[in-house]
Amino acid sequence: MSKKILIVDDNDLIVEVMSYILANCGYDVSSLSSGEEVISKVNSTRPDLIILDAMLPGMDGRDICKLLKLNKSTHNLRVIMCSAYDEIIKSLNQTGAPDDFLSKPFDMSTLLEKVEHQLAA
Repeated sequence: MSKKILIVDDNDLIVEVMSYILANCGYDVSSLSSGEEVISKVNSTRPDLIILDAMLPGMDGRDICKLLKLNKSTHNLRVIMCSAYDEIIKSLNQTGAPDDFLSKPFDMSTLLEKVEHQLAA
């Protein structure tokens, strides 16, 4: 059974590129363009990994990550936070931190390396 990845980003092009790359590698990919539905989507689809934009309309990605990581039923869910702002990387050392960080723009090999690493953990 293929691993499920949820991409949450308000940039349609980034979602399209990530989805294409990951689906071609055999992953089951779904996406959302805002933060409001993430928790319900996670509860209904149980993804193995979330690639989460730090800055989303409606709800900040860092807050979503913290909610997921501090929740007993989702704390083991792997989260890769992505952002064009490198100072977001500081959030890796805080309570409710993501498991990894992906800088935008990213290259295909870095994306795949981080996804494979998190799914193997």
